[in-house]
This record gives sequence, structure tokens and C-alpha cells, in this order.
Amino acid sequence: MVRTVKKYTEEFKSEAVQLALKSENVNQAAISLGIPIGTLYAWVEKAKASGVQVVADANGVVNNVNVKNLIDENRELKKRLSRLEEEKAILKKAAAYFAKEL
Repeated sequence: MVRTVKKYTEEFKSEAVQLALKSENVNQAAISLGIPIGTLYAWVEKAKASGVQVVADANGVVNNVNVKNLIDENRELKKRLSRLEEEKAILKKAAAYFAKEL
């Protein structure tokens, strides 16, 4: 007996995981999508292990979010903000100094 292996796109996998996490019923999500329950469970576990969570934005649109990436991006943005605030303070002092000389 030959076993056929279905290939699913990453987009399909992502949407299936979104549906499973949103509905909180992996079995029903798998049945409605026509995929094996074990396959969907594996995708959900892989997504959870990589830090992916389902988050709804202000418009109610559900998105997969990698929390680790967001934390890293937030840290970098805070560093950049701090550096820009320091530059602003230096430029403000320099402008005041040169304004006195005029």
C-alpha cells in the first residue's frame, strides 16, 4: 500500500494553527480543514514551542505573533530611543550655546 504525503504551504499551516488556537478545539479545526488531527496538533505544538501566539489587533484581526521577536524588537527600539534622546539633549545644549554667542 502506497502512502501519499500531502504537502501543505506555510500559509495554510499558519492559518490552520490560528484557527485551532482561536477556536481552542484542535480536533474540530482539523476536521473542518480536512487534515489529520495529529498533523494539526504537531503544527500547534511547533508554533507554541517557537513562541508564536495568536493575538487580535484593534480591528479584531487575528495574527500569529512571535513573542521573542517582538521582545527583541522592543529592546532595540528602546535603545534607539534612548540614543536619540541623548542626541537631542546634546543638540539642544549646543544650540543654546551658539545662540548666546550671536
